[in-house]
Amino acid sequence: MGAPETLSLFDAAPASGHVFDRGQWRPARGGARAVHEPATGAVLTHAGIANAEDMNEAIGHAHAAQRDWVATGARERAAVLLRAAQWLQAHFDELALLIARETGGIVPKGQHEVKEAIQICQIAAGLPMQAQGQVLPSVPGRLSIARRVPHGVVGVISPFNFPLILGIRSVAPALALGNAVVLKPDPRTPLSGGVIMAEAFKHAGLPDGLLQVLPGDAEAGEALVTDPRVPMIAFTGSPAVGRRIGELAGRHLKKVSLELGGANNLIILDDADLDAAASAAAFGAWFHQGQICMASNRVLVHEAVAAGIRERLVGKARHLPVGDGASGQVALGPMIDARQLQRFDSVVKDSVAQGATLEAGGTHEGLCYRPTVLSGVQPGMRAFDEEPFGPVVNLVSFASDEEAVALANTSQGGLAAAVIGRDVARAMAIGEQLNAGMVHINDQTVNDECTNPFGGPGLGGNGSAVGGPADIDEYTRWQWLTLKAAPPAFPF
Repeated sequence: MGAPETLSLFDAAPASGHVFDRGQWRPARGGARAVHEPATGAVLTHAGIANAEDMNEAIGHAHAAQRDWVATGARERAAVLLRAAQWLQAHFDELALLIARETGGIVPKGQHEVKEAIQICQIAAGLPMQAQGQVLPSVPGRLSIARRVPHGVVGVISPFNFPLILGIRSVAPALALGNAVVLKPDPRTPLSGGVIMAEAFKHAGLPDGLLQVLPGDAEAGEALVTDPRVPMIAFTGSPAVGRRIGELAGRHLKKVSLELGGANNLIILDDADLDAAASAAAFGAWFHQGQICMASNRVLVHEAVAAGIRERLVGKARHLPVGDGASGQVALGPMIDARQLQRFDSVVKDSVAQGATLEAGGTHEGLCYRPTVLSGVQPGMRAFDEEPFGPVVNLVSFASDEEAVALANTSQGGLAAAVIGRDVARAMAIGEQLNAGMVHINDQTVNDECTNPFGGPGLGGNGSAVGGPADIDEYTRWQWLTLKAAPPAFPF
């Protein structure tokens, strides 16, 4: 690709206050909104806030562009995805720092997002080259084929916490399989969740109109979900918004893929290595300030080792540095904004008022919340019943394996679960009973490898999954095609 050009995505005039429509940045009709760096409060850029009119126009352009794209050869589509991956790799360091600054993450978190985005594009490039159907048995003289065809236009609504990964994991396979995509990133992270992808695919030679990027609020999202030209919606976010999208999509007879989070349980058995288990729990609960859909929300600990786990976690909480994630000097950065911090702080305070014990943390400076440990957490407390989406270990004691399973399944489902113990057969037996989309033995809950189906039941989503073997199922639909040499005679 040659030497990479110098990027200026932090203050890129073409992207600031704009939406990406037919390969160009244009002003958003809904105006612009400042995007603040969580660690410093500095203005990084301005998000263009799309309104319903913006969305309606962008969907029309995507719908028109998709007709030629679906007729494009598989190799040509694959090549675009590979060039997008190359562009991301060529600008790796700047993109990683941009993501860290915009999301409040540490630099390794930004690096992780770019690495995963590169791999997602590379994997997606292989999708058009796979078999897209099968020949079915039929009557003599008729060829019967079940084939996979693209939906047409796929709407993608992505969140603020891992905006590049959680956008491109739908954008890349949907494009590879012949769809156009209209992407609505969270307006708090328009660079990581939108500009990066728009620029990557623009430089990769994706034809104009196939990827439309429009940050916006509920008005834009509802216009996308209800438009009849968009037969599929892929949403990642909160259960409350997911329910609303599911209702709207159902009313308009659309396919919908929801990834919501829910309660994730990490179970530590009495035969576990306590140092290893405490380290796993700390990472699973505190990485990226706990703002992860598969964070270890509940840490269920056998009563025989509860004191040892609590002591180790309190020690970690008191010594982990918190501050500007982009500085390279801290383990936890700031939360995304004051609203998110205040909601999380209320969960902690309410749970203490309901009887939980604050063992460590529970305080913050600006948007930087100290890693927090709550013990004595039980059903009925907010820390147990809700997804905290903040840096807290909620310690829940249990006396038997049966009680652990019952406590873990006291929810409407979750994305991820994990069990840590030396007796692998015992841990497996527990894991097989957990109501979760992903189960890990001797690990924590924050795991994703791009090649695995990612999703969960109930509050984890709607039983759908994206990634790996699930992508062709998600972003295409079945069509039955038959062929005869000539029309037969009919008795009418």
